Amino acid sequence: MVDVTDKFTGEAIASVRCASTAQVDAAVAGAKAGFATVKLEPHERYRLLSRVADLILENRQGLAETIVAESGVPWKDSDNEVARAAETFRLSAEEARRLVGEIVPIQGAAGQSHRMAFTIRTPRGVVGGVSAFNSPLNMVAHKVAPALAAGNTVVFKPPLVTPLSATRLFELMLEAGVPAGHIALVHGDGDPVGQHLVEHGDIDFFTFTGSTPVGKRIKAARGMRPVALELGSIAATIVCADADLKRAAMRCAQSGFRRQGQACTSTQRLFVQRDVLDAFKALFLAEVAGLVVGDPRDPATDVGPMITEAEAVRAETWVREAVAQGAEVLAGGVRQGAVFQPTVLAGATTDMKVLSEEIFAPVLSILPFDTLDEAIDRVNATEFGLAAGLFTQDIQAALQGAARLHVGVVHLNDASSSRVDLIPFAGVKDSGVGVEGPKYAMREMTEERLVTVTL
Repeated sequence: MVDVTDKFTGEAIASVRCASTAQVDAAVAGAKAGFATVKLEPHERYRLLSRVADLILENRQGLAETIVAESGVPWKDSDNEVARAAETFRLSAEEARRLVGEIVPIQGAAGQSHRMAFTIRTPRGVVGGVSAFNSPLNMVAHKVAPALAAGNTVVFKPPLVTPLSATRLFELMLEAGVPAGHIALVHGDGDPVGQHLVEHGDIDFFTFTGSTPVGKRIKAARGMRPVALELGSIAATIVCADADLKRAAMRCAQSGFRRQGQACTSTQRLFVQRDVLDAFKALFLAEVAGLVVGDPRDPATDVGPMITEAEAVRAETWVREAVAQGAEVLAGGVRQGAVFQPTVLAGATTDMKVLSEEIFAPVLSILPFDTLDEAIDRVNATEFGLAAGLFTQDIQAALQGAARLHVGVVHLNDASSSRVDLIPFAGVKDSGVGVEGPKYAMREMTEERLVTVTL
């Protein structure tokens, strides 16, 4: 048994029993049998997933309380996460009714006018999944709902540090009528439980959100079998001199520090054009000073505790190392237990961990630049490429910048962490492979098959 703790008080709030490898085998076998024997028509998938969405909203208070307790995410973000999870299921339900292939114009080829061709999409089979701690409900929804909507069955492992939201979600899916053979939840460490799930020969598709090193090991272990990996980043946002500085300051403060900076798209590098550096810093630091830090159960709180005190200590150590190497703390830098104050640095350089590695903490560095081309080159100069923001009122600069930024998602006049659940969400380089977002994940989780007909 493993205790689950309240991330603000440190008190044990629940315990979970870890699965054995034999139990993982049984879960996969059950999902494989469920896929073979219980076929759900698209309209039935729509009905069941819609019912799950309704149940999520009916249980909104309790789910939000669970997220707050097990993750430390403040109430306002936890409550919003519940609403987003319901939306993810509803979007998946709708897409279940319109998952189709396409007509292929084979008649246009020489000598083929007597033939027709089209593609169909068929479910892959058993989808295995592992998620991260920073979005313990909606991240699970983004993996499970599209898999079911596409006609697959699912075996899923949430992180041991935040297993309760996923457990409650699976209970609600069963209550909605999702067949027991179509969903299975297993708890345990990445090794052996997660590793056994990754390597299992009867898992037809694997979806993972987490660190890049783990993602690379998963990809190597899976070989030719398909995967979707949403991995790390050192996310950047660019503020040009002609930007709406007040809006940019507000959105960048939210992007850097909401959810304690523990999101792969949290702004870690904030590039500000030198012409407006002083003006922007004043606006930005005022926004940071206005953030409420502390008890995540307080509806006013913006920044709660990090996932563990050890992670907060790590972030504090990186900041101290940066200061020793010449960086300056403009705000924050103070830790109390697992709560780390929103921290703004100036003078950081790329040989410091605060810029060279994903900090996954409420720490942001302001970096001046002279030309947009220079800023884009510096954004691109890492092995990661998940999301970036660009604030400018110059439409030509914006669109040219969007084309040059080597990331999967570019937000014009918004910060790097902006996300809507229906959009395609994917990284490039070491930030991952595959696409999330219900419609797009469902294409990943199905096989496209060409059919030709000779008339």
